[in-house]
Amino acid sequence: MLRHLDIRDMLLIDRLELEFRPGLNVLTGETGAGKSILLDCLGFVLGWRGRADLVRQGATQGEVTAVFDLPPDHPARTLLDEAGFPVSDELIIRRVNGADGRKTGWINDRRASGEVLRTLSEVLVELHGQHDDRGLLNPRGHRLLLDAFAGVDLGPTRAAWAARREARAALAEAEAALAAAKDEEEFLRHAVAELDKLDPQPGEEDTLDTRRRAMQGAERIREDVVRALQALGTEGAEGAMLDAARWLDGAAERAEGRLEGPAAALQRALIELGEAVSGVEAALDAMEFDPRELEATEERLFALRALARKHGVLADDLAVLADELRGRLGRIDAGEDNIARLRTAVDEADAHYDAAASDLTQQRIAAAKRLDAAMAAELAPLKMERAVFATLISEGDPGPEGRDMVAFTVATNPGAPAGPLDRIASGGELSRFLLALKVCLARGNDALVLIFDEIDRGVGGATADAVGRRLARLAEDAQVLVVTHSPQVAALGGHHFRVAKSVQGGMTTSEVAALTDSQRIEEIARMLSGEEITPAAKEAARSLLRG
Repeated sequence: MLRHLDIRDMLLIDRLELEFRPGLNVLTGETGAGKSILLDCLGFVLGWRGRADLVRQGATQGEVTAVFDLPPDHPARTLLDEAGFPVSDELIIRRVNGADGRKTGWINDRRASGEVLRTLSEVLVELHGQHDDRGLLNPRGHRLLLDAFAGVDLGPTRAAWAARREARAALAEAEAALAAAKDEEEFLRHAVAELDKLDPQPGEEDTLDTRRRAMQGAERIREDVVRALQALGTEGAEGAMLDAARWLDGAAERAEGRLEGPAAALQRALIELGEAVSGVEAALDAMEFDPRELEATEERLFALRALARKHGVLADDLAVLADELRGRLGRIDAGEDNIARLRTAVDEADAHYDAAASDLTQQRIAAAKRLDAAMAAELAPLKMERAVFATLISEGDPGPEGRDMVAFTVATNPGAPAGPLDRIASGGELSRFLLALKVCLARGNDALVLIFDEIDRGVGGATADAVGRRLARLAEDAQVLVVTHSPQVAALGGHHFRVAKSVQGGMTTSEVAALTDSQRIEEIARMLSGEEITPAAKEAARSLLRG
């Protein structure tokens, strides 16, 4: 609910504070008094795009503050929270317009952009008038309005659409993967066969390389080791040392003990020499290899490395690559079965969505008939009993909210072609259509502040009374602000404000005042009789106020 509006130095307003209340708030005044200025100022603080020259002449800046009461379940709370603004039971929006055209806004004392203000305004205020392009005249919102009137549950259709989209995405992904896999099927089968034939093992490259190096090294040094063994053996050092030992033993008895030390040393050397010969012989045995083994080792090592280069992996990763390629082949082999299963899932999802969308269509068709009947009942008291309102439902592109296109159309005279509201109806007719439609669509506990700008233009008498009673009916469940020239409408207001223009010190200003009961009689009498208020006009005003 809009509780308070504070306007300073805007257009013709010097300083104005208004306190609005629940129910039907009416604003009246002579033509040109400035009633539209209030709407301009309210639109400004809510971020609406409008006239640029808002600052009062001579002022450095203009300012508007609007205070709204937010009940616990008001949708504005969610928007404020998502935008990072503090949320409370009171919402204060303030916006300043400098004389240079710069605009600055605040929400609960925090800076806010015009875009944020406009988004917030959509859940705060709804304006209806002859240029109602944001509300009921916008055909893009007609389906949403019909659904609200019908009270349909869009959950099943949205869930079915999501399941359908997921099933189709899964099928498309599987078909693309299978097509890509089939493009390389020949390569995969050849590569897997090649890998299976070689059967590479993790760590095999290092093992083969080490063995190859060992055999290559043995081949290069074995000849020297054999020569060394020959030099150490009986044909070499060992034979000479044995001859020397025999010669020393034969001479020892005649040497008077002088050869005992050398003989002992020579025996020790023979022992060491024997150990050296044994070690060299063992080394030669270890170096013994089959040249064919070296050839086979090199062939396998080179085959591993060549296959690794071919596939751009390390030799140790060939076994992992083989498993991966086998898996891709397996998916190709199982792909057709998987595609068939996914196509069945898509068919089932399509059928489920079709059923949900068809059910939704039937609900909308039934609701459209009820809405058309309700509109016929509302239009008759508004002196439009010859007009025909029709809710047209046609098939559109499928989506999460069904596949129906909804359009509100009207034919103002029997036999005349039906068309969109804003193209067929005249200004006064359009206003009454919008009012009737809003009455039919109202579902109670409306969170929006409903504003009707001269929606009773061009009507009077019983028709104006019918307009006023419908506005009052809307105001039972929502706050309604109406700018009106009709005394019948003004008399039905719960709260009455008069807009008047005055000139002081050569400066023209507009003022707004809340009227007392006696002042209401004077104002409605003025609306009935004009500038000269007669006793008859006052009595007529009292009669209207009594209802």
